[in-house]
Amino acid sequence: MNRARRPPLQHPLAPLFDRAVDSLGASLSPDTTRHYRGTARNFLSYLGADHPAVQRLNQLRREPHILGWMTRLRSQAPPLTTASCINLLIALRCIFNELTWTEQLSELAHLIRREDIPRLPRRLPRPLTAEQDELLQQEFLRRNDLGGNAFLLIRHTGMRIGECADLSFDCLRSTGPNQWAVHVPLGKLKTERMVPVDSFVCELVRRLQFFRSLDPLPADGRLLARPRSKEALVRQLRDYLHQVCHALGLSTRIVPHQCRHTYATEMLYGERQLPDKRREAAARTRSRTRSEGRAKRREAGLAP
Repeated sequence: MNRARRPPLQHPLAPLFDRAVDSLGASLSPDTTRHYRGTARNFLSYLGADHPAVQRLNQLRREPHILGWMTRLRSQAPPLTTASCINLLIALRCIFNELTWTEQLSELAHLIRREDIPRLPRRLPRPLTAEQDELLQQEFLRRNDLGGNAFLLIRHTGMRIGECADLSFDCLRSTGPNQWAVHVPLGKLKTERMVPVDSFVCELVRRLQFFRSLDPLPADGRLLARPRSKEALVRQLRDYLHQVCHALGLSTRIVPHQCRHTYATEMLYGERQLPDKRREAAARTRSRTRSEGRAKRREAGLAP
């Protein structure tokens, strides 16, 4: 992703925080490492502005430094979502835990406590209504273009939009006589899987392969061509969905992830008629949807 590079933060503690993030980043994805750096920058910017006298780690105190930062987070405008607040607190807590070991300052491990991390509000799945689902699928089939086929693939496999953007050109795999599955690569939860599919989904993949062969961008082994980056492709697909919804006169804001929830809901209520492999895939999809909010809490050693 092309990001405007910000100048290095001028703070006496910045080198220590950078080294801590470098150490943590050895086992994290680039996106997570970038989030940790952003969190460190956010905290040190606050510290430099509100507590310029703090020049050393052993000067950090829960009150006023940490509690003051939390108060500032809560008073931001527009307000942070609960999930964003949780992510920032967990990231800074992990950085402090790393500094506890590297700098031999045990008090750093107690600056952010378990009870400081708010609970995520319970979010129920948001499948499309039967009418929305039918209208969208009919329109995708009518258009029969790259975006329409991509969203039909998402709808009928339960994959995330980012996973769809990462599909390899040869993602359709034979698993036995007249049996096929789509290989979904490493995604949000760092897992890969095989999703059993029927002949309709096989045809969707073949159409997308055909569209890829016509694209002027050179072959890169992926099913969907990337204009600049993965993020640009995902934005392009999201814009496509918004345009389709507008053309259909759907007033409710619909997001790609609802296709995933619709797939899981369909599997839940129709799984008695499903083959074993499809039933297992449906169960895994529901399990992953429930576990996404718990993954980051476990990463920081918090209770599920």
